[in-house]
Amino acid sequence: MMLLILGVAAALLVYLFYALFKPERF
Repeated sequence: MMLLILGVAAALLVYLFYALFKPERF
């Protein structure tokens, strides 16, 4: 359970950071 939650949270953080660093590709 914890691993799944951590995985989802990490994916969301990576997506947000990618969107912030690359707004053109958003």
